[in-house]
Amino acid sequence: MKGLWTPAWIARHVLAVVLTTGCLVLGWWQFSRAQSGNSISWGYMFEWPVFAAFVVFLWWREVQLFRKKGTKEVTPEEPEKERLPGSPVTVGRPVRVATRSTTDDDDPELTAYNDYLAWLNAHPGARPSDYPG
Repeated sequence: MKGLWTPAWIARHVLAVVLTTGCLVLGWWQFSRAQSGNSISWGYMFEWPVFAAFVVFLWWREVQLFRKKGTKEVTPEEPEKERLPGSPVTVGRPVRVATRSTTDDDDPELTAYNDYLAWLNAHPGARPSDYPG
């Protein structure tokens, strides 16, 4: 629980208490206005306690998330490979190499369409109606 008593968490606790109290006080104020004849205040009287409950819910959820994060087991990271000074840094990214599919020969429509696209690529200013095929 030590982590919940840092200055940042104390500020969050105080903020939650102030907001909850403020919402409840505003709800009580709307109740007193509703009692004196202001009909719209009846809706606000029920709305402010819902806001207070929402603040309490958010505060409770953040505390639970923090406590779960604090109990997470620390797994040892992979040991870094030794790197010589001055050697380039490499990033391990997957490389995708374009390969020709073997199904092109099986489908004549696909082969014709690929030939059409290759012709359009070779003739950038041509219109599709100029295709000789």
